[in-house]
Amino acid sequence: MCTCDPCALRFQDVAGGRFKLIPRDVWRLAEVSLPDLEWEKLALPINLTFFFYSTPEKKMKALYPSPAGATESLLPLATWNSLTERNPQLAIMQSDVEAFLVNRIAARREYYVVPIDVCFELVGIIRMHWRGLSGGDSVWQQVETFFARLNADARPAPALC
Repeated sequence: MCTCDPCALRFQDVAGGRFKLIPRDVWRLAEVSLPDLEWEKLALPINLTFFFYSTPEKKMKALYPSPAGATESLLPLATWNSLTERNPQLAIMQSDVEAFLVNRIAARREYYVVPIDVCFELVGIIRMHWRGLSGGDSVWQQVETFFARLNADARPAPALC
């Protein structure tokens, strides 16, 4: 299928919403309220995760990059509702095509709403550069470069009324 802009616009929401445009905007969420204790309640094995709503599965999903690819957390996301109550910018993400990307590696606390393909780009970087049990220095340099570029491209999230 063609993916040029005119074709993409023409086929958006055709076939019961099967085709959706992936947005291009990257939003930095500087004011996210996500205390460490609440993060720990999500019981994710890694501090690098993305969340998105899957329309076919009718649920919020949490995936994290791994050497094997994107790995889904099978744990219940009971704290997601309280997270969106305190952070209304998360409730307006577009299903299937936008994700809440969380980087809490080391002392970082970076939060973004990004196009879903950006998350899978990160997954690919980790898959491609991972070496040994801990990933090696190269993978973490690549992740650092990825987030530096993402931060440079990001705009502050728009204020909600």
